[in-house]
This record gives sequence, structure tokens and C-alpha cells, in this order.
Amino acid sequence: MKKTALALCIGIAFSQSGAALAADDDAPQASPQLTVTDNDPGTASTARNAKSATTAAQQNDTTLGTISVVGKLDEARNQLSPDVGSSQYVFDRKAIDQLPLGDATSLNQVLLRAPGVVDDSYGQLHVRGDHADLQYRINGVIVPESISGFGQTLDTRVIDNLSFLTGALPAQYGYRTAGVVDITTKSGTNGKDTDTVGGSVGLTAGSFGTLNPNATIFGNEGPWSFFLTANYLESDIGIENPTSSRNAIHDHTNQFKSFGYLSYLLSDSARLSFMFGATNNRFQIPNNPDQEPVYQLDGVNDFDSRNLDERQNEQTRFGVLALQGELGTTNYQVSLGQRYTSVNYQPDPIGDLIFNGVAGTIARANRANTLQADFSTPFGDAHTVRYGLYVSEEHPLSNSTSQVFPADADGNQTSTTPITIVDNAPHIDARTYGLYLQDEWQLSDKLTVNYGVRGDKVDAYVKEGQLSPRLGLVYQLSDSTTLHAGYARYFTPPPAELIGQTDIALFQGTTNALPSNVNAETLSERSNYYDAGISQKIGSDLTLGLDLYYREVHNLLDEGQFGAALIFSPFNYDQGRVRGAEFTANYDHDGFSAFFNLSSSRAEGKDVVTGQYNFDPDELAYIATHWVHLDHDQRLTSSGGVSYDWSGYRIGADYLYGSGLRADFANSAHLPQYYSVNLSVDHKFDLPQMGKLDVRLTAVNVTDRVYELRDGSGIGVGAPQFGPRRGLYLSLQKDF
Repeated sequence: MKKTALALCIGIAFSQSGAALAADDDAPQASPQLTVTDNDPGTASTARNAKSATTAAQQNDTTLGTISVVGKLDEARNQLSPDVGSSQYVFDRKAIDQLPLGDATSLNQVLLRAPGVVDDSYGQLHVRGDHADLQYRINGVIVPESISGFGQTLDTRVIDNLSFLTGALPAQYGYRTAGVVDITTKSGTNGKDTDTVGGSVGLTAGSFGTLNPNATIFGNEGPWSFFLTANYLESDIGIENPTSSRNAIHDHTNQFKSFGYLSYLLSDSARLSFMFGATNNRFQIPNNPDQEPVYQLDGVNDFDSRNLDERQNEQTRFGVLALQGELGTTNYQVSLGQRYTSVNYQPDPIGDLIFNGVAGTIARANRANTLQADFSTPFGDAHTVRYGLYVSEEHPLSNSTSQVFPADADGNQTSTTPITIVDNAPHIDARTYGLYLQDEWQLSDKLTVNYGVRGDKVDAYVKEGQLSPRLGLVYQLSDSTTLHAGYARYFTPPPAELIGQTDIALFQGTTNALPSNVNAETLSERSNYYDAGISQKIGSDLTLGLDLYYREVHNLLDEGQFGAALIFSPFNYDQGRVRGAEFTANYDHDGFSAFFNLSSSRAEGKDVVTGQYNFDPDELAYIATHWVHLDHDQRLTSSGGVSYDWSGYRIGADYLYGSGLRADFANSAHLPQYYSVNLSVDHKFDLPQMGKLDVRLTAVNVTDRVYELRDGSGIGVGAPQFGPRRGLYLSLQKDF
């Protein structure tokens, strides 16, 4: 079915494309198109409509240069994705370059500079009270998340523009809805109609044994265009330090990331593209010294916890083939994709038994095949109808082999000789189906409404579905004031790659017996989301924004680390409620720019109804009758920064602040507030025989503040984690 749909669309595109695949040198060429970005919510969609119509009228009988064709197709692709009624925060190349580490900044660190994004251990992000629940789109195509979190998979160097959407999203967006990370990648044209090849090589090195070389090459020739990038990272702070010391014990990491984008212009109105990525990340699990042994192992009299040797390997690979273009007045994109992701945890076979009573080798993997089709058709001057589908088929794998000690009914060890238990979950096929239909209606020159509905069905560990209405509106109160509001009904299935079908009975009578024998299949979350906000421009340089949101939830999804492996398991609260407010300010004038974000959020749940076996009975009973804070709930979150260009030098500073994540019994307390300040200076030196060399010096956590993200307590929290100490880094980048 998938191959037939793609073949049909390819055939239609070829039949419409005509014979001209490349521009004739003597033919008149249009000027390179300029893209104007308006960050006010909703106005971008209106601008895309007008520009697409104007471009189509201008290009009827004109053969275009490569860059003009690419620009035209990019505009057509943008037309597929509305943002009416949602909250949008944009990172363009300038914003990324102004971050302290620039392109060397990891993607999750980039997103932390957006409002409402909360930092957590292991690179996790939480948006508006949700646990992860982020959707990643590359050039309009949904890329299924990996087990380790996609923010650790994609390299910032591939980004040309990043739009971060939150709030009440249009009907096109389903499944992962806390935030949509919509990435437009760099391409091979480099802004030139002529055939060209270029690239960049660089190195970032500094504190904690950090070594991060990178290389990029891009180019275009006739209808072909390509962009390839790869980087390698070696560091001694792979995972957060479980102690407050400057240097962690046993915390080395080796990470490799690569990404490629290849496109072929079938005509002035269609292109075929292929993008792919691969990641291989290896981590040592950092040790917490001076731990007291809990269990006895035959033949071992003493074991120092600083000598533990636990390791974890995470791999992700994905590839997407996409056909995109225009058929008459209809814009379309049809894509086929596949993603494979795996996590393998290797215990210390002696140390884990002595300190934890279990040494488990854990393997999780998932292969997903996807089909996505999006269409956009204007009707008259006032309506743009968008419709499409999404289908995925996943094959999750969850295997473990554990050594444990026999134990009595009270959990006391009864033998010093371990036994082996194999717990391999049965294989299943997890299928997801989604359809959506929506209309963007320009009621007047001031008011735009986007209304629609999507239907979703999940056939996995449980079978569920939902029809979800959506409504969003934008009102241009004046040239400087924009109001937006929206409502969305959401359906969020649990991530299949994280569900491990543990056989509770296997571990009864051992030192790995679970706290409870109560269990139920993880359910899909269902919620009503309300969002409203205002954006105010003051002059041409300053933009202020205020956003309010509220979400009422049934079967609220959360995740926790309930074992030694850095793998999270989903579970449900019966009820949830989330509310918050966000304030943003952005200023840009004559080489000086600044941003400020302040968010307040409250996220609570009540009554755990799935995954109960992971909870202590006393805590489970308390949560059944009390509203409790979610473990990632943080009352205040803030980020901000300034950048100034002075005589060829760019000087920058930014900060991250959090009032503290939750801790203790039933998340009844929170950790102390923290902040981290970062400084940077950047300059392009023009060197003899070498040309321009970009040199950047960065200081991270310049005050060397000791702060704790987690203290090892709270619902689903593993070990303590401290934020990175002060680090100095030098970056060199040479373009060619």
C-alpha cells in the first residue's frame, strides 16, 4: 500500500513536469527570492499564502535558475504547515550563531533557550509540564523519536531554520504534541544559481577532555543538490556527575553523528529528495564513590563503588525518501521513511549484584516504517484546505538477562550465589494510523481562523482511537498587536519503543522483586488544551509576548527511570492538570540583540493506574487520593542572553535558570534553585594563505556554580545528577 501510493504520486509528478529539468543558460532568470520571517503567531501562514500565489503568477512561462526553483519549492513546502493559533518561537541561523558555542551547541541546549522548556538529566527536555512528548520534523517530514531522545541524535549544524511550536496546534500535528521541533535543513545551493561545491571543517576542544571535530560538504550541479555533515565528540562528561565534584569518575563518552540530504529537481514544480542520519553514542555510567555494599556475593569480600564499570550504547539510523511539489494549485509532499533505534545496557556483573541485588543486561530496539502525505489546496481568496495522512508500523524489542539473588518474602537475601533470569518480551507489531482535514479561513484582513479535525487509531499493546477537533484563530488588532487563541483535543499514545513487557512473576522471591504485583497496560493520554496569547511590537526592534495555557488530562502519561539502565518506562496517572504562563521579549538593533524568557508552570497528577509494579505501596496509596507534582514540574524557568557586534568581534552572554525539579516522597519537595551563566567572544581572522578563520572562545558556567538537577529521590528518579562545572572551550571553523 505504501509503495503503491508513493509510485502513484511519482508518476503524477513526472506526467506534470514536462521535459525541462534544468534551466537554459540563455533563458531569462528570476532574481533570488528573499524569505521574510514574521514571528507573530499566525501571520507566517498568511504571508506564505500571498507569496505562493504571487510566485506562481510570476513563473508561468519563465525557466528558473536552480536557486529560484529551490526557493519556489521551499515556499510550496512551507504552505503545507499552518501555525494559526499556536505559539511559535523561531531560531534562525543568526540566533544559533549567537549562542555561546554556536553550531557546537547540542540541539537540546538550543531548545532550552525557548520559553517553557525545562532542563533535566540525560539531556531530557520538558515542555509546558509534559515529560518529553516532542515531535521532530525535518523539512516537513515526521521523524520518529529514538529511545534515547532525538535531541541527542540530530546535529545543530544541519539546521538552517528551526521553528518551535507549542500550545493548541492545528489538526496536522498529532501524537507528540507538547512541542513540535520543525527543522528546515541547510541545502547544497548556498544561495547561488551557478553550480558550486563548498564546505567547512572545524574543531571544538577544551575542558573535561572535550574534542569535537566536524566536517561539512555541500554542492549543486544542474538539477542535483547535496548537503553532508558529520562530527565526532569525545568527552569526560558524557552523563551528569552524580557527585558535586568537578570531575566525574568513569564518565567518558564517544559519540558520532552524521546527516545527509540529497535532492533532484524533476521540474520547476517537483523534486525528489532523500535524507538520512546515523548516530552511535557510547557512554560510561558515572560512579558514586563510598557506597556501602547491600548484598553479599560468594567469593567477593570487598568492592569499591568507584570501580564500577557500567556502560550503555545508543544507536539511531533513519532514512526518508520524499516527493514534493505542486500539481495545479495543490501543494503536496509524500514521504516514505524508516528509523531503527537501539539501547544496550551492560552492567558490572559483580558490582551491580553487590550494590543493587541485580545485574541485568538490557537490550531495547525498535524499527519503524512510516508513510506520510500532506496536501494544501486554496479555494478562492479566503480558504486554504489542508489534508493528509500518517501511517507507521513499528517492531519494538525488549530483552533482558539478569542475575539476582534468591530472597525471602521480606526481600532478605537467602543465598550468596546468584541465579539467572531471562525476561524477553513477546514481539508485537505496533501500528498507528492518522488522518486530518482542516481549513484556514481568512475572514478579513485582520482575522484568520483555522479549524479542523484529525482521527487517530493505535493498534499496539492496547487498541485505542480518537477524533480530535482543533480550532485556532489570529486577530491582527493593529499593525503592532497580534492576538491568538486556540483549542485542541489531543490523543497521545505511549511510545512503543519504551514499553518493556516485564514478567512480574519471574522476579518474585528474588532481590529484584518489584514493589507491587499490580500492573495494567499503558494507555494513551487524552487531553483538552486551551491556549491564548498576545504579541506586541514596540517600534521596529522590540517584540514582547505573553501566553497563557491550561490542559486537563485523562490517563496522563509520565515516564520514570526504574532501574540501573538509563531507559525510561511510561506509566499513567488517571487524572492530570497543567497550567502556566510564558513571557518573552526579543530586541534587535544595529548589531545588538537580546532575548528574555520567563515561564511559570504547575503540572500535577493523581492516582497511578498503569505501571503500578514500579511503585512502593505506601507511595502508590498516597497518590491514589492526593494530587502530586510530576517529577519534572518546575515552578519557574527562565533563559536570556545578549549579543553585540563590535568592530568585527561578536561578544555574547546568556543564562539558564530553574527554580528546581521535584524530589522526596511523592514529589512533595523541590530541589534548590540554580542558574548557569555562559560567555563567548567570536571573531573572523583573515590570515595569509589561509583566508578567513572563525575563532570562538566560550566559558560555560563561568561562575563555576555547583547545582543539582536531581538528588536521586522522587517518582521514577534514578541517581543524583549535578550540572556541568565551569568549562573553557576554543572553536575553530574554516569555510571553503
